[in-house]
Amino acid sequence: MLAARGDTTLAGDWASVTKILTALAVLVAVEEETVDLDEPAGPPGATVRHLLAHASGLGYDNDAVLAPPGRRRVYSNAGFEALGELVAERAGMPFGTYLAEAVLHPLGMAGARLEGSPAKGVTGSLEDLVRLAGELMAPTVVSQATLDLATTVAFPGLAGRLPGFDTQDPLDWGLGMEIRGAKSPHWTGRHNSPATFGHFGRSGSFLWVDPAGGVACAVLSGRDFDPWAKEAWPALSDTVLAEFGT
Repeated sequence: MLAARGDTTLAGDWASVTKILTALAVLVAVEEETVDLDEPAGPPGATVRHLLAHASGLGYDNDAVLAPPGRRRVYSNAGFEALGELVAERAGMPFGTYLAEAVLHPLGMAGARLEGSPAKGVTGSLEDLVRLAGELMAPTVVSQATLDLATTVAFPGLAGRLPGFDTQDPLDWGLGMEIRGAKSPHWTGRHNSPATFGHFGRSGSFLWVDPAGGVACAVLSGRDFDPWAKEAWPALSDTVLAEFGT
Protein backbone atom coordinates (compact mmCIF):
# COMPACT_ATOMS: atom_id res chain seq x y z
CA MET A 1 0.00 0.00 0.00
CA LEU A 2 1.60 3.25 -1.15
CA ALA A 3 -0.58 5.58 0.92
CA ALA A 4 -3.77 5.45 2.97
CA ARG A 5 -6.06 7.74 4.89
CA GLY A 6 -8.50 6.78 7.64
CA ASP A 7 -9.01 3.55 9.57
CA THR A 8 -8.04 0.83 7.10
CA THR A 9 -9.37 -1.94 9.38
CA LEU A 10 -12.94 -0.62 9.71
CA ALA A 11 -15.48 -2.83 7.92
CA GLY A 12 -17.90 -1.22 5.48
CA ASP A 13 -20.41 -2.00 2.75
CA TRP A 14 -18.85 -2.73 -0.63
CA ALA A 15 -22.21 -2.70 -2.45
CA SER A 16 -21.63 -3.45 -6.15
CA VAL A 17 -17.86 -3.71 -5.78
CA THR A 18 -18.97 -7.18 -4.62
CA LYS A 19 -19.37 -8.07 -8.30
CA ILE A 20 -15.59 -8.15 -8.75
CA LEU A 21 -15.29 -10.82 -6.05
CA THR A 22 -18.22 -12.80 -7.43
CA ALA A 23 -16.70 -12.66 -10.90
CA LEU A 24 -13.38 -13.93 -9.57
CA ALA A 25 -15.13 -16.83 -7.84
CA VAL A 26 -16.97 -17.69 -11.06
CA LEU A 27 -13.68 -17.57 -12.98
CA VAL A 28 -12.10 -19.91 -10.43
CA ALA A 29 -15.04 -22.25 -11.04
CA VAL A 30 -14.39 -21.97 -14.79
CA GLU A 31 -10.73 -22.90 -14.34
CA GLU A 32 -11.77 -25.83 -12.13
CA GLU A 33 -14.25 -26.86 -14.87
CA THR A 34 -17.13 -26.60 -12.42
CA VAL A 35 -18.88 -24.26 -14.87
CA ASP A 36 -18.17 -23.17 -18.43
CA LEU A 37 -18.26 -19.60 -19.75
CA ASP A 38 -20.33 -20.63 -22.74
CA GLU A 39 -22.86 -22.90 -21.09
CA PRO A 40 -26.49 -21.76 -20.91
CA ALA A 41 -27.34 -19.61 -17.90
CA GLY A 42 -29.95 -16.95 -17.24
CA PRO A 43 -32.63 -16.18 -19.85
CA PRO A 44 -32.99 -18.30 -23.00
CA GLY A 45 -30.00 -17.91 -25.30
CA ALA A 46 -27.76 -16.41 -22.61
CA THR A 47 -24.60 -17.92 -21.14
CA VAL A 48 -22.36 -17.50 -18.11
CA ARG A 49 -20.27 -15.12 -20.24
CA HIS A 50 -23.34 -12.97 -20.98
CA LEU A 51 -24.23 -12.78 -17.29
CA LEU A 52 -20.72 -11.73 -16.26
CA ALA A 53 -20.69 -9.02 -18.95
CA HIS A 54 -24.18 -7.62 -18.26
CA ALA A 55 -25.16 -8.72 -21.76
CA SER A 56 -27.83 -11.32 -20.93
CA GLY A 57 -30.71 -8.85 -21.16
CA LEU A 58 -31.89 -9.51 -17.59
CA GLY A 59 -33.31 -6.50 -15.78
CA TYR A 60 -31.66 -4.65 -12.92
CA ASP A 61 -33.23 -6.39 -9.92
CA ASN A 62 -35.66 -8.93 -11.34
CA ASP A 63 -36.03 -11.67 -13.93
CA ALA A 64 -37.62 -9.44 -16.56
CA VAL A 65 -35.83 -9.81 -19.91
CA LEU A 66 -35.32 -6.36 -21.40
CA ALA A 67 -33.30 -7.31 -24.48
CA PRO A 68 -32.14 -10.44 -26.33
CA PRO A 69 -28.73 -11.75 -25.18
CA GLY A 70 -25.80 -9.91 -26.72
CA ARG A 71 -27.82 -6.92 -27.96
CA ARG A 72 -27.57 -4.34 -25.15
CA ARG A 73 -25.53 -3.80 -22.00
CA VAL A 74 -28.25 -4.04 -19.32
CA TYR A 75 -26.67 -3.66 -15.88
CA SER A 76 -28.13 -6.47 -13.79
CA ASN A 77 -27.91 -7.49 -10.15
CA ALA A 78 -30.22 -10.38 -11.05
CA GLY A 79 -27.60 -11.73 -13.45
CA PHE A 80 -24.98 -11.98 -10.71
CA GLU A 81 -27.46 -13.61 -8.38
CA ALA A 82 -28.09 -16.21 -11.09
CA LEU A 83 -24.33 -16.80 -11.31
CA GLY A 84 -24.16 -17.34 -7.56
CA GLU A 85 -26.99 -19.87 -7.74
CA LEU A 86 -25.32 -21.74 -10.60
CA VAL A 87 -21.93 -22.02 -8.86
CA ALA A 88 -23.59 -23.05 -5.58
CA GLU A 89 -25.54 -25.80 -7.33
CA ARG A 90 -22.52 -27.15 -9.21
CA ALA A 91 -20.12 -26.91 -6.26
CA GLY A 92 -22.60 -28.38 -3.79
CA MET A 93 -22.20 -25.59 -1.24
CA PRO A 94 -23.60 -22.12 -0.55
CA PHE A 95 -22.09 -19.49 -2.80
CA GLY A 96 -20.77 -17.56 0.20
CA THR A 97 -18.80 -20.64 1.25
CA TYR A 98 -17.41 -21.11 -2.25
CA LEU A 99 -16.44 -17.45 -2.44
CA ALA A 100 -14.63 -17.67 0.89
CA GLU A 101 -12.75 -20.84 -0.03
CA ALA A 102 -11.92 -19.82 -3.61
CA VAL A 103 -11.07 -16.14 -3.14
CA LEU A 104 -11.33 -14.59 0.33
CA HIS A 105 -9.22 -17.07 2.28
CA PRO A 106 -6.46 -17.46 -0.35
CA LEU A 107 -6.10 -13.67 -0.53
CA GLY A 108 -6.01 -13.23 3.24
CA MET A 109 -9.18 -11.14 3.21
CA ALA A 110 -9.99 -12.08 6.81
CA GLY A 111 -12.43 -9.23 7.39
CA ALA A 112 -14.50 -9.70 4.23
CA ARG A 113 -17.66 -11.77 4.05
CA LEU A 114 -20.69 -12.16 1.86
CA GLU A 115 -23.89 -11.29 3.68
CA GLY A 116 -26.63 -11.67 1.11
CA SER A 117 -26.61 -11.04 -2.63
CA PRO A 118 -23.62 -12.07 -4.79
CA ALA A 119 -24.29 -8.78 -6.62
CA LYS A 120 -23.92 -6.41 -3.67
CA GLY A 121 -23.63 -8.20 -0.33
CA VAL A 122 -19.95 -8.11 0.68
CA THR A 123 -18.73 -6.20 3.71
CA GLY A 124 -15.04 -5.78 4.44
CA SER A 125 -12.27 -3.38 5.33
CA LEU A 126 -10.14 -1.12 3.17
CA GLU A 127 -7.27 -3.53 3.83
CA ASP A 128 -9.38 -6.29 2.27
CA LEU A 129 -10.15 -4.06 -0.70
CA VAL A 130 -6.44 -3.36 -1.16
CA ARG A 131 -5.71 -7.09 -1.11
CA LEU A 132 -8.26 -7.49 -3.88
CA ALA A 133 -6.52 -4.70 -5.82
CA GLY A 134 -3.24 -6.60 -5.48
CA GLU A 135 -4.87 -9.71 -6.92
CA LEU A 136 -6.12 -7.72 -9.89
CA MET A 137 -2.61 -6.44 -10.55
CA ALA A 138 -0.84 -9.81 -10.15
CA PRO A 139 -3.33 -12.69 -10.05
CA THR A 140 -2.87 -15.77 -7.89
CA VAL A 141 -6.34 -17.37 -7.59
CA VAL A 142 -6.78 -17.34 -11.38
CA SER A 143 -4.26 -17.39 -14.20
CA GLN A 144 -2.98 -14.25 -15.90
CA ALA A 145 -4.70 -15.44 -19.08
CA THR A 146 -8.04 -15.62 -17.27
CA LEU A 147 -7.59 -12.17 -15.76
CA ASP A 148 -6.64 -10.80 -19.19
CA LEU A 149 -9.87 -12.25 -20.57
CA ALA A 150 -11.89 -10.72 -17.72
CA THR A 151 -10.41 -7.28 -18.37
CA THR A 152 -10.95 -7.37 -22.14
CA VAL A 153 -14.20 -6.00 -23.55
CA ALA A 154 -16.78 -8.78 -23.90
CA PHE A 155 -19.38 -8.38 -26.66
CA PRO A 156 -17.83 -5.15 -28.03
CA GLY A 157 -19.99 -2.31 -29.29
CA LEU A 158 -22.95 -2.70 -26.93
CA ALA A 159 -24.62 0.45 -25.68
CA GLY A 160 -26.24 0.72 -22.28
CA ARG A 161 -26.75 2.85 -19.20
CA LEU A 162 -23.97 3.13 -16.64
CA PRO A 163 -25.79 3.61 -13.31
CA GLY A 164 -25.40 7.21 -12.22
CA PHE A 165 -23.75 8.27 -15.50
CA ASP A 166 -26.51 7.94 -18.11
CA THR A 167 -26.38 6.11 -21.44
CA GLN A 168 -22.98 5.31 -22.94
CA ASP A 169 -22.32 4.04 -26.46
CA PRO A 170 -20.42 1.85 -26.24
CA LEU A 171 -20.66 0.79 -22.60
CA ASP A 172 -17.52 -1.35 -22.39
CA TRP A 173 -17.48 -4.21 -19.90
CA GLY A 174 -15.37 -7.29 -19.37
CA LEU A 175 -16.25 -10.35 -17.29
CA GLY A 176 -17.37 -8.73 -14.06
CA MET A 177 -15.10 -5.70 -14.50
CA GLU A 178 -16.18 -2.40 -15.98
CA ILE A 179 -13.62 -1.17 -18.51
CA ARG A 180 -13.16 2.57 -18.85
CA GLY A 181 -12.63 2.75 -22.59
CA ALA A 182 -13.60 6.18 -23.92
CA LYS A 183 -16.58 6.77 -21.61
CA SER A 184 -17.44 10.35 -20.74
CA PRO A 185 -18.53 11.29 -18.16
CA HIS A 186 -16.95 8.63 -15.99
CA TRP A 187 -16.22 7.98 -12.33
CA THR A 188 -12.46 7.51 -12.86
CA GLY A 189 -10.11 10.39 -13.66
CA ARG A 190 -9.53 12.27 -16.88
CA HIS A 191 -6.03 10.79 -16.95
CA ASN A 192 -6.98 7.17 -16.34
CA SER A 193 -6.06 5.07 -19.36
CA PRO A 194 -8.77 3.38 -21.45
CA ALA A 195 -7.53 0.04 -20.06
CA THR A 196 -8.54 1.01 -16.51
CA PHE A 197 -10.95 -1.50 -15.00
CA GLY A 198 -12.85 -1.89 -11.76
CA HIS A 199 -16.21 -1.16 -10.19
CA PHE A 200 -18.00 1.25 -7.90
CA GLY A 201 -20.88 0.77 -5.50
CA ARG A 202 -23.90 2.64 -4.26
CA SER A 203 -22.28 2.77 -0.81
CA GLY A 204 -19.73 5.26 -2.15
CA SER A 205 -16.96 2.65 -2.35
CA PHE A 206 -14.88 1.90 -5.43
CA LEU A 207 -11.83 0.11 -6.78
CA TRP A 208 -9.99 0.71 -10.02
CA VAL A 209 -6.77 -0.64 -11.49
CA ASP A 210 -4.93 1.25 -14.24
CA PRO A 211 -2.49 -1.16 -15.93
CA ALA A 212 -0.91 1.66 -17.94
CA GLY A 213 -0.26 3.71 -14.81
CA GLY A 214 0.80 0.69 -12.78
CA VAL A 215 -1.37 1.78 -9.87
CA ALA A 216 -4.70 0.97 -8.20
CA CYS A 217 -7.00 3.13 -6.09
CA ALA A 218 -9.52 1.86 -3.53
CA VAL A 219 -12.05 3.78 -1.45
CA LEU A 220 -14.33 2.47 1.29
CA SER A 221 -16.97 5.07 2.07
CA GLY A 222 -19.85 5.49 4.47
CA ARG A 223 -21.46 8.12 2.26
CA ASP A 224 -23.84 6.84 -0.41
CA PHE A 225 -23.14 7.57 -4.07
CA ASP A 226 -24.64 10.90 -5.14
CA PRO A 227 -23.55 13.94 -7.20
CA TRP A 228 -20.66 14.52 -4.77
CA ALA A 229 -18.97 11.36 -6.06
CA LYS A 230 -19.06 12.51 -9.67
CA GLU A 231 -16.77 15.39 -8.70
CA ALA A 232 -14.70 13.84 -5.91
CA TRP A 233 -13.84 10.48 -7.46
CA PRO A 234 -12.34 11.73 -10.76
CA ALA A 235 -10.38 14.41 -8.91
CA LEU A 236 -9.00 11.85 -6.45
CA SER A 237 -8.18 9.46 -9.28
CA ASP A 238 -6.19 12.10 -11.16
CA THR A 239 -4.32 13.04 -7.97
CA VAL A 240 -3.41 9.40 -7.34
CA LEU A 241 -2.17 8.98 -10.91
CA ALA A 242 -0.12 12.17 -10.73
CA GLU A 243 1.44 11.16 -7.42
CA PHE A 244 1.99 7.43 -7.90
CA GLY A 245 1.46 6.53 -11.57
CA THR A 246 4.30 5.39 -13.74
